[in-house]
Amino acid sequence: MFDRPILFAHARLVLADHLVPDGWLLAADGIIAALGEGPPPQGSIAGYQPDSIDLTDLAGAWLMPGFIELHSHGAGGADFMDGTLEAWETIASTHAAHGTTTLLATTLASSPQSLDRALQIWSSWQAENLNQPGRPGRCHATIWGLHLEGPYFSPEQAGAQDPRYLRHPDPAEYRRLIRETPGIRRWSAAPELPGGLAFGEYAASHGILVSMAHTNALYEEVVAAVKHGYTLVTHLYSGMSTVRRIDGLRHGGVVESALLLDDLSVEVIADGKHLPPELLQLIFRCKGAGRTALVTDSMRAAGQDVTASLLGSLDDGQPVIIREGVARMPDGSALAGSVATSDRILRTMHLCAGISLLDTVTMMTATPARMLGLLDRKGSLAAGKDADLAILDDDFHVCQTYLAGQRIFPA
Repeated sequence: MFDRPILFAHARLVLADHLVPDGWLLAADGIIAALGEGPPPQGSIAGYQPDSIDLTDLAGAWLMPGFIELHSHGAGGADFMDGTLEAWETIASTHAAHGTTTLLATTLASSPQSLDRALQIWSSWQAENLNQPGRPGRCHATIWGLHLEGPYFSPEQAGAQDPRYLRHPDPAEYRRLIRETPGIRRWSAAPELPGGLAFGEYAASHGILVSMAHTNALYEEVVAAVKHGYTLVTHLYSGMSTVRRIDGLRHGGVVESALLLDDLSVEVIADGKHLPPELLQLIFRCKGAGRTALVTDSMRAAGQDVTASLLGSLDDGQPVIIREGVARMPDGSALAGSVATSDRILRTMHLCAGISLLDTVTMMTATPARMLGLLDRKGSLAAGKDADLAILDDDFHVCQTYLAGQRIFPA
């Protein structure tokens, strides 16, 4: 059941190809019914009479598409590996408070039992219709599906992934998981592992976005991976090979391959900690907005003011410390995901790295929507698309979030 149509007036609109300094947008029946520049028209709009419409004057606030998060492990004190619907709702509501309207629930390298438990929660989420637009009391983002990060990773590039659970691709395992869990939208793996190419080809043939991550591949192995279904690079620069010498000769790694190859898109943790502004600028210059997705890679401490936390489930997670705005392994050997939310990502990329607002928003909306096959429905402000909206103030902090025209933040 949808609420009454809402007419947003006097908004700064972030459209697909330009900014509108003063515009309006009508959200009705879950979609964007109409939008335009200047003051809203008098009389009926898109067949809706004025007395059936609620007017919201945004007084110059930014109105942009809701953010689409491809890579989040948790937020608000919860992790997707915790194994409860309540944890998933906590994560989705925390992200909604920061402008995210669609996200993937991301797992990590774990025991087969823990992974199966996470997939069972996804099935319960679907059975409870917790993604249903207009569901009474729903104040959280849509969880569009699953991103399996691991467990098929290189021990040499484990980073914060638990080395106990890293293993080679197992056809019996991944074919069963894909067969039994149609909600797997994305899977990250190391293509150079024995069986890594066959895994990529199989997953891609089932409509899964296959990404390389925690990988020690050389350039030639990356080229082979692209031919076998890998189209994305997970958290560029983190957990992957770069130039190294073998028998005195330099060989390119995944970093250089990702920047060079047009067939590869990249995801970037733009929290200002994983990568400095100059590397964010370099990535943008090489890949552009159309092949770069900005993500949080957030763990459970995102949206919290804490100094210690866990990466992974409550019963089997790894302790991490939170220092200087980022999660770290206690020994300082690696970063352990981020504590960033999407609005912080936007501020970092736009205000610190100097990337235009239009390109930054594209990398958080239209580009991930295209990667997930959702661009016909989400990712930009256009008539007929879902009314998933984020409203931000002058300092790019989120004031309100709408999903299918229903306000999910503030509750």
